[in-house]
Amino acid sequence: MSSLMDENNILALTENYSNIIRELGEDPDRDGLLKTPGRASKAMQFLTQGYRLDPVAILNSAKFKEEYNEMVIVRDIELYSMCEHHMLPFFGKAHIGYIPKGYIVGLSKIPRVVDVFARRLQVQERLTTDILNCIHDTLQPQGVAVVIEAAHMCMMMRGVQKQNSMTTTSAFKGEFNNIATRTEFLNLIKNK
Repeated sequence: MSSLMDENNILALTENYSNIIRELGEDPDRDGLLKTPGRASKAMQFLTQGYRLDPVAILNSAKFKEEYNEMVIVRDIELYSMCEHHMLPFFGKAHIGYIPKGYIVGLSKIPRVVDVFARRLQVQERLTTDILNCIHDTLQPQGVAVVIEAAHMCMMMRGVQKQNSMTTTSAFKGEFNNIATRTEFLNLIKNK
């Protein structure tokens, strides 16, 4: 079992999933459902492992002094999260840019920070600002930009049932509040 999994939590979740299956009118002891509560509890622990990870420590683990002061962009970062309103998935891509001021960060750490915040019960708006603020506060760059494009299963599977809808959120700090810098970033992330 992963070090991020809590055995006591798994047992409690398993019991709760068994009760949910029963309340839905199914038999949790039926052959096909017998192991479902345990599998679902482990899946939920994995999908919410961001609560047990420290995004600041991740960034600080690969923070390097460097006098580079031009835009750095990591785009098309896959993300998978859970809507806190319906506990259904939303998924898409994050595009992140920053302009260093004395420090750069290992490029793989930016997607890891996305995963930390995405692997929590979320709304896309807060996910966008959580990532922005973490990078800004930890690296203290000249500016940070975050754009997230995601499809929400709560809109696709239930409610309004719009399968082709996409939600875009953005947040900017520092130099990215300058229209020319923001425009450059937006043009770079859309040129594929």
